[in-house]
Amino acid sequence: MLRIGITGQNGFVGYHLTQTIKYCTDFEIVNFEKNYFTDEVGLDAFVSNCDVIVHLAAMNRHPDAQVIYDTNLSLVQKLIDALKRTKAKPHVLMSSSIQEERDNLYGKSKKEGRELLETWASSAGAKFTGLLIPNVFGPFGLPNYNSVVATFCYQISRGIHPKIDIDGDLNLIYVGDLVQEILGQVKETSLVTKLTIAPTHEVKVSEILNLLQGFESKYHQNAEIPSFASKFELDLFNTFRTYFEYRNLYPKKFKKNTDPRGVFVELIRLNIGGQVSFSTTVPGITRGNHFHTRKIERFAVIKGNALIQLRRIGTEEVFDFELDGNEPSFVDMPIWFTHNIKNIGQEELITIFWINEFYNPEDPDTYFEEV
Repeated sequence: MLRIGITGQNGFVGYHLTQTIKYCTDFEIVNFEKNYFTDEVGLDAFVSNCDVIVHLAAMNRHPDAQVIYDTNLSLVQKLIDALKRTKAKPHVLMSSSIQEERDNLYGKSKKEGRELLETWASSAGAKFTGLLIPNVFGPFGLPNYNSVVATFCYQISRGIHPKIDIDGDLNLIYVGDLVQEILGQVKETSLVTKLTIAPTHEVKVSEILNLLQGFESKYHQNAEIPSFASKFELDLFNTFRTYFEYRNLYPKKFKKNTDPRGVFVELIRLNIGGQVSFSTTVPGITRGNHFHTRKIERFAVIKGNALIQLRRIGTEEVFDFELDGNEPSFVDMPIWFTHNIKNIGQEELITIFWINEFYNPEDPDTYFEEV
């Protein structure tokens, strides 16, 4: 089993790569701590235990560009020093940037760092892959740091109207697709020292903003699932959904239409297909305790009393939502959040589930993890 270490494993790309390896592959994660870069013993032990190292740790933003340059080269040099001290020869992959060829100190730091690692690999007889990566977007990116997508999602989800300074064209790749590219290079047997990762979509900044504002209107305000013209739009929608403050978001109550015959409730408005199912759950029983990486899912309680819980993978905070069938309501499941539903009442619980794709046992996108 390949042992993979990731510097910067708690960063944006590092988080997604780490969790994907843990839940979706047979590889083993070698834990990395940020303080290893100031602890030679810890760093030496880390590089010695790895068959593969993915070097993601870097500084992207700072008021002083020279600090970015110095920091990024220092991190690379410390990694090389540890590799030399231990004589370890793991396959090293480094995340560089399409900004390598631009006239800025960040791009210069990435290019020179990549070249230093390539020189080490050539001298040591080790394998090295430098990855030139376009702009990355996806769930949990930091606003005003990782991408304009993260900034827009954060602002719109909190009622702030974003402003566009320059309506340029962006070459983007979804973080999940980037993770698969990295894992593909981990498995690659041929020697590729420099690889430019192709973007999955080219889009104007204004187009991104228009799509997100449409999601806000249809989904957040009216609980409607929009249509998606491409995988990019689905990825953008799933990204957008992760930026809400969940503690105050759910449960959302349905509108009850009552007359002498009884009650009529509209559960969901769809501009896409999917699968609808229902379950009955006896008192005290919990269903779920799993998460998805791409699926959109809605739990609607129409009878009984339920506790729905959510927890983002890799974190400890649990969100609790109580739902009462006398006031039918729902909770949508964000990707990368493990979730469950428990009957906390004294009668049978009836729940209706909608999910945006049919269940495929060959590709279930369902990973079990206790909330």
